[in-house]
This record gives sequence, C-alpha cells and structure tokens, in this order.
Amino acid sequence: MFKQVIAMLVVICFTGTSQAAMIATPTDRSQLLGVLERVEVQNQLQAHGVSIEQAKARIAALTDAEAAELAGRLDELPAGGIDVLAVVLVVFLVLLLTDILGFTKVFPFTKPMK
Repeated sequence: MFKQVIAMLVVICFTGTSQAAMIATPTDRSQLLGVLERVEVQNQLQAHGVSIEQAKARIAALTDAEAAELAGRLDELPAGGIDVLAVVLVVFLVLLLTDILGFTKVFPFTKPMK
C-alpha cells in the first residue's frame, strides 16, 4: 500500500507538467506538512500502512516544482473523497509504469526496460 500512496503522489505531482517552472516556497512545503498534522489524514495514512515519518520524508524529497504543484492542487482536490475508478486507474497506470521502468514487479505481463 505504501508504494500505491507514493505512486499516487507522484502522479499528482507530474500532472500539469506545463507548470514545471514553478518554484516551491517554504510555505508550499509547510502547507503540505500541515496537511499531515490533521488527524483524519494520519488515520488514512496509517490505514494504508504509511507512517507519518515516511510521508514527511517523501514531501522532503519532492522537487520544488513538484511541491509547488501539489500544494497548488490541494485546494482543487475534493474534500469528501475522490472517484474510486479514477484512483484505481491512476494506481494501475503508475504501477504499470514502474513495472516497465523496472522499479517494481507487480504485473507478470510486463518486461522491464534495460
């Protein structure tokens, strides 16, 4: 499940690459870290097997453009939940991509790039 959460974060970060020139400010990272302080977010992360420390480390590892993009999209994301089909599709595509790139081996029908 940790890989899936990270994969979803990566997909969210890489959507809208036309804004790649954005530079993250300390406020962007603070906003992302502030979201992790919310009890409901912590409960969901723990339910998916992700510790708060792991999530904070991933936020720290984001590039400036990724952090700015993700922080900018926080207001756009639905508060009550997200479309399950969209999540399944995103997770599938990310896992497929990571299989093809050789980072994971989830699907038996993929062959990693050399």
